[in-house]
Amino acid sequence: MSFFNFASSLCLITFSLLLHAVSGAGPNSHFCSTPDNFTANSRYESNLNKLTSYLYYQSPPTGFGKGSRGHYPDQTYGLALCRGDVSTSDCKTCVVEASSEIRKRCPYNKAAIIWYDNCLLKYSNNGFFGQIDNINKFYMWNVHVVSEPGPFNEKTKELLSQLANEARATPKLFATGELELGNSTKLYGLVQCTQDLSRDVCKKCLDGIIGELPSCCDGKQGGRVVSGSCNFIYEIYPFVNA
Repeated sequence: MSFFNFASSLCLITFSLLLHAVSGAGPNSHFCSTPDNFTANSRYESNLNKLTSYLYYQSPPTGFGKGSRGHYPDQTYGLALCRGDVSTSDCKTCVVEASSEIRKRCPYNKAAIIWYDNCLLKYSNNGFFGQIDNINKFYMWNVHVVSEPGPFNEKTKELLSQLANEARATPKLFATGELELGNSTKLYGLVQCTQDLSRDVCKKCLDGIIGELPSCCDGKQGGRVVSGSCNFIYEIYPFVNA
């Protein structure tokens, strides 16, 4: 059973699915643990403080960090992941903000996760490295619908599946790509996994969320499925022929 107190998927409407974060933008979503809590000034809180400090120093140079602090029953595990195309500076800014904001929103929860456009931060009193997290998940989509949803859905799935194969073969487990649709438009896609996953498990995670396209984003001009272990983004963009 999930240690998070939100439903397994939270659908969020966005009028413009921006791929690049706006400075000062708040989190896209967050989940807090239940019923496991800790008390102020406890050993668990001390370990959690040490862990989050470690993550915002370790993560920016490579875009990913994971670790644990303490010993059972006060051990805490955590990771931070920045989007694969953000700068070291933007990564650090996001992870620092995420570390602060999640403690405000989930002050005494032993487990929590928070997502921004540029990063995610997750921690728990239970070890989770290497495991697909499909429980903590949310959707976002563009409110505009394409004129021919069927063919568009197939093109979207085709692009994202291609990117999933590419991401599997990269150290960052990250890939982006474009597909021309005609009529002066193109389809942009991005996929990424947390780097605690193996390549095969990353591919399995991405295949799973790509399979949720009909539930999330049927015919929508843009959409995201974001879980605790992997995510994708796609959106139509206008372009000018050279």
